[in-house]
Amino acid sequence: MEAEAILAALIPSWSSVILLTFYLGYLAVAGFILPGRVVPGAILPDGTRLHYRCNGLVSLLMLLALLGTGFYMKWMSPTVIADKGVELLSTTFMFSLFVSLVLYAAGLKSCSQSSSLKAHATGNFIHDWWFGVQLNPHFMGIDLKFFYVRAGMMGWLLINLSLLAKSYVTGTANLSVILYHLFCALYITDYFFFEELMTSTWDIIAERLGFMLVFGDLVFIPFTFSIQGWWLLKNKVELTKVAAIANFLTFIIGYLVFRGANKQKHVFKKNPKAQIWGKPPKVIGGKLLASGYWVVSPHLIVIKSELQAHKLIHTCTRYSKFEGEVHKSTTCCLLLLFLNILSDSGLPEVTHLISSN
Repeated sequence: MEAEAILAALIPSWSSVILLTFYLGYLAVAGFILPGRVVPGAILPDGTRLHYRCNGLVSLLMLLALLGTGFYMKWMSPTVIADKGVELLSTTFMFSLFVSLVLYAAGLKSCSQSSSLKAHATGNFIHDWWFGVQLNPHFMGIDLKFFYVRAGMMGWLLINLSLLAKSYVTGTANLSVILYHLFCALYITDYFFFEELMTSTWDIIAERLGFMLVFGDLVFIPFTFSIQGWWLLKNKVELTKVAAIANFLTFIIGYLVFRGANKQKHVFKKNPKAQIWGKPPKVIGGKLLASGYWVVSPHLIVIKSELQAHKLIHTCTRYSKFEGEVHKSTTCCLLLLFLNILSDSGLPEVTHLISSN
């Protein structure tokens, strides 16, 4: 019976279409009217550059205030997203499919020779539809690439908040649930607080906008990154205090490495001569940063992402089975940070040890 209900929910409902429409409509309007710092993007091959209004954090806070008012006035339920999860998933997927086809068709018709709108078509439909035809397509003045990634990150938080409300209503909220949602909220809030750094990422400066990015932003980010929240809604996990503290500390360490590494990368891209940790940056091949956190690239940079992901997974784990793994990951992270600091200080033995591994 449950399988039949899921299959039925895969067909988009009018309510899910309305929810998605209002959500994207709000983001479009808020992106125009709310204040925010205007940040210049990377210089494109034709010498031009786009400018991005980084008001994502203000837009998020305003949206949360509006939703909170709606919940208080009982105009809508805080569990509406959790209740319509599969419907919203199918609706968003179909929307992504539709948008990517429109982008493909519009891109082929473009006669612009600018780097942002010039058509890059191979003649292979699957390739061009998947990877996109134009670098920075716009709709009614909206930079769609920047818009969709904002929608995906904000959507992830909205899904999680609805799942948290559902956990509270059903009485399943516990320390594991709180830790998971706290970790995600910190990560997402950080993204919008440092939204400017997104303008120097590979997705924004080099990837064309096709189904891969549209689906990744609107479907993959919010609906797969929230899987742990959905799982905790049906499965009760009790964490010990030691487990909770270990999870929290490891997540914070991973976050600090993540934020520090990405900020160094952004600063380097904006100004290749800017100092990293008080020293001139070391560069490989003229473009690859090899200073600061990136001195042990790619090992530390990959591990910091894995550490953050592991902490989200461990909040869903019956901890007695995995307590040793948590201590191992925490120790590994601290060791890598220690080696990273020593290697950047110029100790040849440590630098050789890291590079050889």
